[in-house]
Amino acid sequence: MILFDTAPIVAAAFRSEEHYEVCTDLFTGLRLAGRRLLLPATVAAEVGFMLDRLGGPVREAGFLAGVAEGAFESVDLTKADYARMAELVSQYDDLRLGTTDASVIALAERLGVAEIATLDRRHFTAVRPRHVEAFTLLPERL
Repeated sequence: MILFDTAPIVAAAFRSEEHYEVCTDLFTGLRLAGRRLLLPATVAAEVGFMLDRLGGPVREAGFLAGVAEGAFESVDLTKADYARMAELVSQYDDLRLGTTDASVIALAERLGVAEIATLDRRHFTAVRPRHVEAFTLLPERL
C-alpha cells in the first residue's frame, strides 16, 4: 500500500509540469507491480480543485472518473484521524503542515503505511511518524 499526496497526481496530469515524467513513471511502476494506491478524501478534494484550476472541469472530471473506475482506493477519515491531525498541526506549527498533509500522515499511522507518494520533502521528512522511524518517499528522485 502507498498513500498519495496531491502533487504527484497533479504533476502526472500535465506534460508541462516539472515532475511530469518522474510522476508518470511512478504511477506506471506501481500499477505494473499491482500496488494498492490509497487516496485520502482530503487529497482527492485538493487534486480536484487543482486540476480544475489548472486544466478546467474536463480535467477534473477525468480524475474523478478514474477514481470511480478504481485507479485509486479512496480512504475516508475517522474521528481519531481528525484528532491526530489536530495534534500534528499543533505539534508542527512552525511547518504550517496543513490539513491535507496531516491527513496523509494520520492515515499512514492508522493503516501502517510507510510509503508516501509526494513531492513535498519538507513536511514528510520533518514529521516523525508513530509507526515507523521515517517515511519512504516516492518518487525517490526529483
